[in-house]
Amino acid sequence: MTTKQIIDYVKKHPSQKVKLAITDIDGILRGKYISVEKFLSVVDSNFGFCDVVFGWDSGDVAYDNASYTGWHSGYPDAKARIDLSTFRKIPWENDVPFFLGEFIKDDNAPLNICPRQLLRKVLGDVNKAGYSMVMSQEFEWFNFSETPQTLHDKGYKNLTPLTPGMFGYSILRSTLRNDFFDAIFDNMRRFDVPIEGLHTETGPGVYEAAITYGEPLQGADRAVLFKSGVREIGYSMGIIATFMAKISENLPGCSGHVHQSLWDKSGKKNLFYDEKSKDKMSDLMKSYIAGQLHCLPYILPMIAPTINSYKRLVEGAWAPTTLTWAVDNRTVALRALPGSSKSTRLETRVVGSDSNPYLALAACMAAGLYGVKNKLKLQPATEGNGYRDLSNGTLPRNLWDATQAMKESKVAKELFGAAFVEHFAQTREWEWKQYQRVVTDWETRRYLEII
Repeated sequence: MTTKQIIDYVKKHPSQKVKLAITDIDGILRGKYISVEKFLSVVDSNFGFCDVVFGWDSGDVAYDNASYTGWHSGYPDAKARIDLSTFRKIPWENDVPFFLGEFIKDDNAPLNICPRQLLRKVLGDVNKAGYSMVMSQEFEWFNFSETPQTLHDKGYKNLTPLTPGMFGYSILRSTLRNDFFDAIFDNMRRFDVPIEGLHTETGPGVYEAAITYGEPLQGADRAVLFKSGVREIGYSMGIIATFMAKISENLPGCSGHVHQSLWDKSGKKNLFYDEKSKDKMSDLMKSYIAGQLHCLPYILPMIAPTINSYKRLVEGAWAPTTLTWAVDNRTVALRALPGSSKSTRLETRVVGSDSNPYLALAACMAAGLYGVKNKLKLQPATEGNGYRDLSNGTLPRNLWDATQAMKESKVAKELFGAAFVEHFAQTREWEWKQYQRVVTDWETRRYLEII
């Protein structure tokens, strides 16, 4: 739609309101409804949005260690602007107009800690190097027959899964709540978040969706809106959808795998594909993979951002633990998928469903480009069980170790800028310190009676 057509739609919509949202550092959409009059007054300029969204955690508790904003600054409004290209109609809200925004500085330059702006920066680096990218994210997530109130009433324990048992790729189970299944598939398409495939995954009430690929900013927008949209649709049907990376030690974790390929600037030639190569992989693709392997220890908090993320990254649970790659092997960190000139791509399997899509795609893209720019040589592919291949080392085991590696990394600062690395590391250190204060059920069961 043209700008005029978008504005006309907003003006004529019977609700006379617009829904705006931005993404915080944890990938959570924060937003508001505004009147049509307010929208028209800011659509060509900017609007104020309290900068506390970068000064508190996912539970709205204010950081005490952050530099960007805090009690010391008084939490003023930051400037944000609407991206008209993100215009959508929300199918489950009577097609009310919706837009994404992003943060800018007072001089209208991009705010360097804004996740969407960081992805723009990395994409700019890719374009300057003479390339374009195609990316998408896929998600696994658990669904429960619960509401926000029953979650609280039950203390988040003994929840009722949408379907019982372990039944991946089940045609039968997908009919049990086919209303929810269809609502996701159909409403997401109408919301301009097209889905290539949707199926049950192994685990009680688990679904998996592959979102249709696109250029990186489009891919990240779709991923963010998918996660939020599934939750909203679920709310209306008495269903809680969760994208936690690991809900139980007895069940598989939930991934947010990123698929990616590097193309020429015109977007017509897949540069990962080499017809003359025995494995159909170009030298450029191999350098891209080598770059990700080299950078993974320094970008890990961007793709495994929570305490819970590292409960997923354990041996034998369909998530990687080692710095490995191979062709079509689901036990390694990086799964190369050489095929045709159209489909040849890399799947980064470390990424969890709890990741912020803007940061996850930015991290994968920047790390791969690092390998291309530096012409890094790719180590031999893993043969067989990737959990047993320790030749190139392992991933950091928890959020604290991963954050310290990123915080001290010259590579991370080179890829994302010192300001972003400083702020993001502060937020992850806060997350770790909050966790360290809590006495868990495991500790109580283990120690209360006998120690």
